[in-house]
Amino acid sequence: MSPVLFDLLLKSVWETIAMTLAAGVISFLAGLPIALLLVATDRGGIAENLRINRAVGWLVNGFRSVPFIILLVALIPLTRLIVGTSLGTTAAIVPLAIAAAPYYARVAEVSLREVDPGLVEAARAMGGNRWTIVREVLVPEALPGIVAGFTVTLVTLVGASAMAGAIGAGGLGDLAIRYGYQRFETGVMIAVVVVLIVLVSAIQWLGDRLVARLDHRA
Repeated sequence: MSPVLFDLLLKSVWETIAMTLAAGVISFLAGLPIALLLVATDRGGIAENLRINRAVGWLVNGFRSVPFIILLVALIPLTRLIVGTSLGTTAAIVPLAIAAAPYYARVAEVSLREVDPGLVEAARAMGGNRWTIVREVLVPEALPGIVAGFTVTLVTLVGASAMAGAIGAGGLGDLAIRYGYQRFETGVMIAVVVVLIVLVSAIQWLGDRLVARLDHRA
């Protein structure tokens, strides 16, 4: 691999990391409240409201049902409205975050539903309000699962960011398509695959270590 291509590879790695982390943070900040809302408003929840629960559930399922490449194209007008362009790393964060938030919401919802109902009832009996139950019971008890789900979401975002390269989002996907595929640079394609494997493995390892530590403290 030439020095020029190596520099492009390093730049693409940082672009992929930036897209993944930015979209990941947004999906966490949006997805966790959605998961809490789904659990709280479900039948028997701390704020039971089946109308809201079903409406939010349908919305989440609707976004999750759309293949990412289609969502990527469909959101181009919104992306342009938010960041002023539909190309580049910054623009890719918008569809990545919108796609990942409902995905993470469902993953976090599963962890929140596994919290022992007895703990919730005990908090209620002690006079805890809804916010107290969320803050002191639901989130702390489900935290290892919440972190594990976020790790899976980050890994998914790495693959999605590579797919976003197909429409000029930058990152490793763009490098693989423009040089590895269109210019038949086999070395570039191999390098991209290796870097993606290392990146995903690193994220999973860090996530697993954090989950293990949280489980040990629990």
